[in-house]
Amino acid sequence: MMDFAAIDFETANSERSSVCSVGVVIVRDGKMEDSFYSLIKPEPNYYSYWCSQIHGLTREDTEEAPVFPMVWEQIEPLIEGLPLVAHNKVFDEGCLKAVFHVYQMDYPDYEFYDTLYASRKVLPYLENHQLQTVAAACGYCLKNHHNALADAEACARIARELL
Repeated sequence: MMDFAAIDFETANSERSSVCSVGVVIVRDGKMEDSFYSLIKPEPNYYSYWCSQIHGLTREDTEEAPVFPMVWEQIEPLIEGLPLVAHNKVFDEGCLKAVFHVYQMDYPDYEFYDTLYASRKVLPYLENHQLQTVAAACGYCLKNHHNALADAEACARIARELL
């Protein structure tokens, strides 16, 4: 696969619709061509202790951030015609569908590929198939794990190797 958009969401709490940041990396002809990152005011707008511990974001960080529909207006033209790739697509695709539902937006039924699934098939010998482990096996050192853009870039690197 030479053309795709790697996407990663972070959430504020256990609700899939509570996306509080998004990272997108656009790959065309196998090369990373563009990227996008934004904080998002989550819905519902509260942060669980556990989620904040994972990604470091708090309500103060996103209080003045745009809501999802405003952010998606910027992402949509970037990903037009491209399949989406995520590491554990169940989570990221679930977030995308949930937040589209909350804001009563028509979901365009994006085509999603999963680097987690691919890594389990292609690299079964790994100790685990977490993003940072698979990225390292593909020759990429993931720094700033759980930053949505850093995770999207790691996913893009994995996808170039495995898909």
